[in-house]
Amino acid sequence: MRVIGLMSGTSYDAIDAAAADLSLSGDSLVLEPLGMVSEAYDEALRDALAGALPPGVTSLAEVCRLDTGIGRAFAAAAGRANAELCDGEAELIASHGQTVYHWADGGTVRGTLQLGQPAWIAEATGLPVVADFRPRDIAAGGQGAPLVSLVDLLWLRGRPGTPVALNLGGIANVTAPDGTAFDTGPGCALIDAAARGLSGGTMACDVDGTLAARGIVHERLLRHLLDEPYYALPAPKTTGRELFHLGYLQNALAPFGTLRAEDVIATLTMLTARTVADAVLPLDATELIASGGGTRNPVLMTMLAQRLPGVELRTSADSGLPSSAKEAYAFAVLGFLTAHGLPGTSPTSTGARHATVLGSITPGREGFRLPPRGARAPERLVVL
Repeated sequence: MRVIGLMSGTSYDAIDAAAADLSLSGDSLVLEPLGMVSEAYDEALRDALAGALPPGVTSLAEVCRLDTGIGRAFAAAAGRANAELCDGEAELIASHGQTVYHWADGGTVRGTLQLGQPAWIAEATGLPVVADFRPRDIAAGGQGAPLVSLVDLLWLRGRPGTPVALNLGGIANVTAPDGTAFDTGPGCALIDAAARGLSGGTMACDVDGTLAARGIVHERLLRHLLDEPYYALPAPKTTGRELFHLGYLQNALAPFGTLRAEDVIATLTMLTARTVADAVLPLDATELIASGGGTRNPVLMTMLAQRLPGVELRTSADSGLPSSAKEAYAFAVLGFLTAHGLPGTSPTSTGARHATVLGSITPGREGFRLPPRGARAPERLVVL
């Protein structure tokens, strides 16, 4: 089955559309990557989204407009991926949507909201769409994240030693072979917020770690940031921009007066490296396989490697999954599993009472036909 996975993460800079040919073979799920395209949000939509996200204030009218605008943007990315990567032969779309709120209350997740109405995708492409992946796991008592953990578990199985998967998006998360999975804290979220805030909006991120490389880590600020209670919570746990946003950063910086922008960003980069390393060390990892936009920041990757002596740090691209597209491929896998009536979660990873089939299905132009029953849940993921 040719499936297109759509993903826009907590950095909300673009929509990634990854196409995969997926099939079940014995106890394996076989994934053949067909490529990825990326569509940046247009400036007006991105500004509207940024204004609505915490700590911003929004209205139901604006939520409705965003749901439509994001849905149409996802539809355009899906249509492009189908034409360019699948020769118009895709059979299913799996859309994560855009997370705008993840309701975590004292370690318990009570709800989540992803925008990007799937009806727009189904109407534009004519294909059935699996969307709204997270709520079912939350309804079963889970965190609703990180949902890539099941894919990571299948993919890591059989590797020597103790491999751990790391995603460095706006929020960083890890998955260990024993099923332990959680958000470690900010990946690029605070770095991006600092770059945007300290540059007056002219910079969206610290490209190639250039600013961090020119800065010096401010040790007192780093210690202050590490006092954040989230880091001490036990797994499973999840977080998001509801906590780690520009307002959070401004409050943290207030006691320190005026600091050089480069020093702030160097300190935030070290914060990410430190919190990821502190989360990985107790897992006894022998290798750390990283993906996400943060892997393009050489300063962050160097800081992380220095804090993990004896752990081989590599990217998912070394094992066949482009680091920038891994999450989109993961949601293609989750959509495929849903279409076959198979669970898309691991309770040990999300804390749910039991594994669940994820998402809701929006029929395509010709409806939606479920595959025959009896498919066996895969035990491993093989990437061709």
